[in-house]
Amino acid sequence: MGAPATWLELIAVVLALVMVALNMRVNPLAWPLAIASSLLYFLLFWGSRLYGEAGLQIFFVAVALWGWWQWLRGTMDDGTALQVRALTRREAAGCSLAMALAWPALALFLDHRTDSDVPWFDAFPTAASLVGQWLLGRKYLENWLVWLVVNVVSVALFAFKGLWLTVLLYAVFVVLSVLGWRAWTRLAAHR
Repeated sequence: MGAPATWLELIAVVLALVMVALNMRVNPLAWPLAIASSLLYFLLFWGSRLYGEAGLQIFFVAVALWGWWQWLRGTMDDGTALQVRALTRREAAGCSLAMALAWPALALFLDHRTDSDVPWFDAFPTAASLVGQWLLGRKYLENWLVWLVVNVVSVALFAFKGLWLTVLLYAVFVVLSVLGWRAWTRLAAHR
């Protein structure tokens, strides 16, 4: 049992797949597709009472504008154009701390302020996506590892909600996360 696939979901899926393919190639055209797909997914998730995921889509729109700017005009600490690179230990620790604080804060908000039936389950991939989106916008290699975790958890979440086309999309995202990691690892090695 589940929600029947809609044109809204189908279009959002196609846009999201093309977006990830462009992200893997470090192509800035991925960002406008991220905006369009996120707006469509906001509508879909809101209708499914996945408020954390719905709110995340609005955040994704704002971050996509920032990420697009970063990929076109952003610079490294030395003033050169952004390049694919790995996190330092300190940066990785900061990302872990951000996740450790964001997940329970969001889960408690969803539990107390919405009618979500899965506040902790919804909050985890939402909080991790915040970290992943920042890493992607700044071209950090580890964004793909974060997306791998987000996508695996999201497959289970969306299956629970019966959003089968989105389950399929996130299962493909699991594979694309691994391929993205491999592609960006090669780019970082050539730096």
